Amino acid sequence: MRRFLREHSLTLVFAGLFLAALVGQLFAGHADHNERQAALGQPVLPLGSYLFSADFLVDVVENWQSEYLQFFLYVTATVWLIQKGSPESKPAGEAGRGTDEDQQVGRYADESSPKWASTGGWRTALFSRSLGLAMLVLFLLSWSMQWVAGWYANNSDPLAEQMGLFQYFLSADFWNRSLQNWQSEFLAIASMAFLSVYLRQRGSPESKPVGTAHSVSDESG
Repeated sequence: MRRFLREHSLTLVFAGLFLAALVGQLFAGHADHNERQAALGQPVLPLGSYLFSADFLVDVVENWQSEYLQFFLYVTATVWLIQKGSPESKPAGEAGRGTDEDQQVGRYADESSPKWASTGGWRTALFSRSLGLAMLVLFLLSWSMQWVAGWYANNSDPLAEQMGLFQYFLSADFWNRSLQNWQSEFLAIASMAFLSVYLRQRGSPESKPVGTAHSVSDESG
């Protein structure tokens, strides 16, 4: 058990932080919602009802979709786009999909390679893009959840204009919720790519070794 916890500590710690933050958001969001309801003379919700409300769901998933969009764009764009000197980027001469030998696919796979890396055909092609596709699917699912939950929350507000589902997709509220999250993710990626050229974090795989020249693009130096 100790070995399992140590070997999976990154996932487990951040999963724990996620759950703690989600519970904190539930209580804070519930208090904020009821304060606004009371100010408008509307009925307040018990905590259990707020947990399953569209108001809570839309606040949660609008952040999820922007994160998955960030990772989808990041893992796919870094195939071809580079930032000289950043450990987040491949060296300029290595931009692109790489050779089969570099990627250990097909006849270059060894005994420890995942099965679909060596089978060839559509299985290898799919597995070769599976991380980006997974991030894309998760983004589309969470964005769709934001759309439906936001529409329901809007139409549950007696002071808001009542809309159809597609009409809400074209509304300012939906796109304001989406774009305010997207712009922060794009800024975070650009900041990390640029700052990691000149700054270091000793021991982190997201940073180059402390003494590596600024112009070196991979973290191994």
